[in-house]
Amino acid sequence: MTTSDSPHGEPVAIVGIAELDPAALDDIVVDVARFGIPPMQARSMNRMQLLMLEAARRCLADAGHPARPLPAERTDVVTGLCFALDRQHANALRVELPRYAREVERAAAAAGADPDSAARAGEELRGLLTRRLGGSPHDRVGEMASTIPARIAAAFKLRGRTLAVESAEATSFVALAHATVQLRAEVSDAVLVLAGQRRESAYVAAALAAKEGGAGVRPLTEGVGAVLLKRLSDAVRDQDRVYATILDCTLRHDPRPGCFRPSPSVELWQRTAAESLRAAGVAADTVQYVEGVGAAVPGGADGAARVEYGDVVSGLGDGHAFAHAGLASVTKVALALHGCRYPGQLSFSDGELGDTSEPGTPWQAGVRDGVPRRAVVHGASLTGTFCHLVLEEHSEPGAPAEGRTGTEVRPAVRNRSRRPWAAAARAVPIAVVGLGGRFAGAPDARGFWRVVCSGRTRIGPVPDTVLDRELSHSPGALSLTHTYTDQGGHVPVPDEPPEDLAVLPQRYAILDGAQRLALTVAAELFSQQSPSQGQGQGRAGRGVVAIGGTLGPPRERRAHTDLVLGGLDDTVTGLAALDGLSALQKKRLLERLRERSGQGDGGLPPALLDGCLASGVAALLANEYGLRAVPLAVEAACASSLAALDIAVGALRAGAADYAVAGGVELACNVRDMVLCSALGLLSHSRNAPFDAGADGFTPGDGCGLFLLKRYDDALRDGDTVHGLIRGIGASNDAKSLIAPDVAGQVRAMQRAFAQVDFEPCTVDYLEAHGTGTKVGDRVEIAAAGRLYAGGPRAEPLRIGSAKSFFGHTFAAAGSAGLLRTLLALRAGTLPPNTLLRTLNPALDLAAIPAEIATRPEPWTRPPGRPRRAAVSSFGTGGINYHVLVEEHRERREH
Repeated sequence: MTTSDSPHGEPVAIVGIAELDPAALDDIVVDVARFGIPPMQARSMNRMQLLMLEAARRCLADAGHPARPLPAERTDVVTGLCFALDRQHANALRVELPRYAREVERAAAAAGADPDSAARAGEELRGLLTRRLGGSPHDRVGEMASTIPARIAAAFKLRGRTLAVESAEATSFVALAHATVQLRAEVSDAVLVLAGQRRESAYVAAALAAKEGGAGVRPLTEGVGAVLLKRLSDAVRDQDRVYATILDCTLRHDPRPGCFRPSPSVELWQRTAAESLRAAGVAADTVQYVEGVGAAVPGGADGAARVEYGDVVSGLGDGHAFAHAGLASVTKVALALHGCRYPGQLSFSDGELGDTSEPGTPWQAGVRDGVPRRAVVHGASLTGTFCHLVLEEHSEPGAPAEGRTGTEVRPAVRNRSRRPWAAAARAVPIAVVGLGGRFAGAPDARGFWRVVCSGRTRIGPVPDTVLDRELSHSPGALSLTHTYTDQGGHVPVPDEPPEDLAVLPQRYAILDGAQRLALTVAAELFSQQSPSQGQGQGRAGRGVVAIGGTLGPPRERRAHTDLVLGGLDDTVTGLAALDGLSALQKKRLLERLRERSGQGDGGLPPALLDGCLASGVAALLANEYGLRAVPLAVEAACASSLAALDIAVGALRAGAADYAVAGGVELACNVRDMVLCSALGLLSHSRNAPFDAGADGFTPGDGCGLFLLKRYDDALRDGDTVHGLIRGIGASNDAKSLIAPDVAGQVRAMQRAFAQVDFEPCTVDYLEAHGTGTKVGDRVEIAAAGRLYAGGPRAEPLRIGSAKSFFGHTFAAAGSAGLLRTLLALRAGTLPPNTLLRTLNPALDLAAIPAEIATRPEPWTRPPGRPRRAAVSSFGTGGINYHVLVEEHRERREH
């Protein structure tokens, strides 16, 4: 993935910077009232959310906000994070407490305690740990990584895209590359990029040590920072202070099957650097400073002549900065370019970022007359990605000549043709050339369509292996420890990898369930390719694999919980209810408890960290199937799949990738999610019934949907099977409530999608709605659809449906389910039905559109003179809205 493969790559200006003092992250006091956060929600917020709010405030203030207002309607917020957050760990531990307390009771009884004492011990332990962990009905919202950018958007009234990304040590680079693509394509006018890393779990530290072999292990380092980006032409027009400009951000991936580890390929690294410099229009010998980030980069590969070298860890402590590393390096180098001095260590005075401590030597003008000061930030990730970012100084109009005499100032605006290209890029159709899915009762895409056409839901009681009803099910009750429903769209996690992959059993056992499920769906996806394409393996060209999911995989949360519970020996033996046990009896009690963990005395496997990375899903697909595609995880709450699709479409349209795999995966049928969603009253007491008068919430569902994408012209050239075309994709944030849906915000996303196409809303035949089955959600969604789709002459009523009535709400995979259903319907020429709809909600004003909600499959007649068209919506917690416009492919498509 590269951000300027063609001459229309306008420089991106860094106009705001903030970096929190890494030594004081625990001491920073954040006034939540300043950001309009209700006290009830504040108690559920993870610490990273507070820190990033403060970093955003400082960054925007540094850029002159609010005196110098932002283009709020088109300002995005992108955050980069690695590993689970503190509130996620606390919630997982709290939900697991009843099970552990029951085991303490049983172990105490087996060790000789009388039944009454054993029962009191379990109750005492529950009360003690519950007080330590806290708890609130808002915990499900407060723990989510995507809530962080959404909260920032709400605090500063920013209504562009909001999403969180993760790609191991490449996280910051992925966020910056995506921001640059959005700005250059004029999809966005400003992007606030934040990245943060904290030491949240001892389990991650142990997994990191195992990955490095235990010798000379570098620990995680902490840090939180932010930069505000704009197109340079806009920054100059607005008279912004420009610290530096980003000329290019190129990412390349080296797929290596097996345990994640950095690539040793000097050749690929050199090619990455050369491509990046060429895209930036920069000769290697004009680069005067190189900053290294993350995993080791093969030596002797920078390609520059005489340079100074630096390493961001010198200012952050000797360790892995993961998500934060790249952004911290960019901040450091931008400050150095602005100050015309080589970088020293970042300094902080009273918690505020200074220029540098121990400042470097004066940075003389370029190596040749007329050449600006230039620097490179490069890095590599353990998932196999190389990153190369080119920065250049910017001379402010009227700036003093000292230190800049004889330098060439790059024009603020290039030729071109620039703005017509941006409009054309946004309009490039994207072809879906492969698809796959696994949802409740549907082992593949064909099975998915059979379920839809059957008209019968696959929602039912989740297995006892998933939900221990004795411990965690309490019908009709709102509780912080129980779920009031036992219904779900359950999908079993695969026990073995696909037959065409040689994944070692030991490694497969360590993978997160979402990784296993996605690997199986990928096998279906790539099996559709022609033999000449090797079923996806070794696919030519550059790619991106963007997978929507939860940042903070369940595998890590469960492991962290086991680690914490395994360290409670003193707490358990100190319970007052067990005072009557002898020392020998207490020893026996602990031995019984340890048996539950199943942990042996052997060393930890190197692949342990692989299951802790959300981007591990995407990296697994890229590496095992030989895709030279940059892997990343995307979280935008229930809109995560379409957010991932948006990133993939943007990369294809910009020429940053030749193909993309996009989609989403989540296993929502688990005790933790069911308990947390029940606490907020979000789940249905029966089953998901979108648009029904009796709809009372959603039902969780497991699932994964993946799509292989190419530019339409490339797909035609290559003779690919085209399942449908992505014509437009729009996104927005309500910048209001984190929970309640908003008509205006949803309409905004729809309008932005239609701004990319040459047809009107009245020519769309079918809307695959988000359709959660909550009374407010359904009513708001239909009202928003009415605002846009009611205009213009409509030959037939707009048909509306939702996959959730069949498979449940699959959270991060919900958009994938909706898109899969829509593409299969286009291919079959059949309008898909809803199920579980008994009595239509009279509050839905369908007649005003006009629209219908069908309960049986109907022929989808192709309108005269145009292809069949559809739209897919996904709306997520935090006010996140996405809307995709889809069109059927005809052999001779009319342009």
